[in-house]
Amino acid sequence: MRFSALGDVAMMVPVVYSLAMTYPDVRITVLSRKFARAFFDDLAPNVYFMGADLNMEYRGVKGLNALYRRLMAKNFTAVADFHNVLRSDYLRLRFNLDRYRVAHINKDRAGRRKLTAKGKKCLKQQDSPFKKYADVLARLGYPIENNFKSLFSEEGGNLNLLPALFGPKNSFERWIGIAPFAAHEGKIYPERLMWQVVDQLLACDPQVKIFLFGKGKKEEATFEEWCAKNQRCVSVSKHLETMHQELILMSHLDVMVSMDSANMHMASLVATPVVSIWGATHPLAGFMGWGQSLDNVVQLDLPCRPCSIFGNKPCLRGDYACLRNIAPEYIVEKVMKIIGSK
Repeated sequence: MRFSALGDVAMMVPVVYSLAMTYPDVRITVLSRKFARAFFDDLAPNVYFMGADLNMEYRGVKGLNALYRRLMAKNFTAVADFHNVLRSDYLRLRFNLDRYRVAHINKDRAGRRKLTAKGKKCLKQQDSPFKKYADVLARLGYPIENNFKSLFSEEGGNLNLLPALFGPKNSFERWIGIAPFAAHEGKIYPERLMWQVVDQLLACDPQVKIFLFGKGKKEEATFEEWCAKNQRCVSVSKHLETMHQELILMSHLDVMVSMDSANMHMASLVATPVVSIWGATHPLAGFMGWGQSLDNVVQLDLPCRPCSIFGNKPCLRGDYACLRNIAPEYIVEKVMKIIGSK
């Protein structure tokens, strides 16, 4: 079970898939927020999804007790808590009292504090959630080897399920995804600089098409402005309705440019290379996308980095130099190198 943000839940997918493939006779139920269904519905024959809204349907202790009764009806033999927060702790307590096999993730908060310390930092690679999730399963008696590749086949998802605007893709076209936003300012590359990235990529090759990923009023306003500047820009959320459709489109991109955000993880789940941009956060915290290469990471070496695990703390310098000092040309170079290799 895990109830957190989209990116954290997406990182469960390779582990759950590997568990399902290693133990095909074990029935696996993923408990998470309802938005995550697109990740797990067709993942494997023995994987099932159960959605729960902890803010409305199962709010407070009364709601958690109701959720627990619902879970009891499934007759689980083991419970893996991939979240380890107050609400999952309560559910875990109930399972423990009823003598279920239960294990939970170790977040290693001490290691994170040393990594983000204001003074002398300990720049040590932290275990990824992929490893931490697998460790939980091992403690329950289900050791695995992660062998996940993609949610889709090598050809990608079926473009025929998308509006005609998104296909077919000819062999000369280069499709680039741009996901310029994130939940916190410490993870967002400035808009004016990102437009320079988009503009330069469009100028590099007349066969380049840019797909803009992101939802919300600010995102929609920005994308409308960019699309008006160049017709080879497409605002994805304006035309696609579901996350499954977005995953299909991502599977046909030549490359995705993303912040340290959910879109990085979604593209990773469909085996699309990602040029990821890191500001306040750092790959050393363990949150790189599944199968992504450090060669495609864009970041600056500053003594204050990383200052946050999730990018939600105010900038210590006050200027977000970790993002604003990244030259657009550096990002474009990374993108073109991937496109050229194809």
